[in-house]
Amino acid sequence: MIDWFAFLLVFVTAMIGTVVVVSAYSFGVRLLTISGRTPIVTPAEFTDAITVVTPAEIRQAEKRAAKAAKKSPLSDGQKRAALVGAWVCFIVSGLAVIYGLYLIVGEHVIKLFT
Repeated sequence: MIDWFAFLLVFVTAMIGTVVVVSAYSFGVRLLTISGRTPIVTPAEFTDAITVVTPAEIRQAEKRAAKAAKKSPLSDGQKRAALVGAWVCFIVSGLAVIYGLYLIVGEHVIKLFT
């Protein structure tokens, strides 16, 4: 017999955990951008692969990010607070993932080392 309440509880918990992790991470990226530190990721170079972004496009993106950082109406203290808030969001997101892994395999790992 299937315990539907337990199934529902696991589903709701997984959805809440997903919302917390994704929201914390995306809010952290937003705060990081507000603080003037736009995350620009250069494409990886692979042999025999198509380069999606050209070096000229990368330079243009960096110029736009620098221009946007100069236009920011935030003071230095507000930018610093946004940066700290971004790191707090990233830490919350990471801790939520680590706690989820602990819930899944934590007891087995503890038994392994004791």
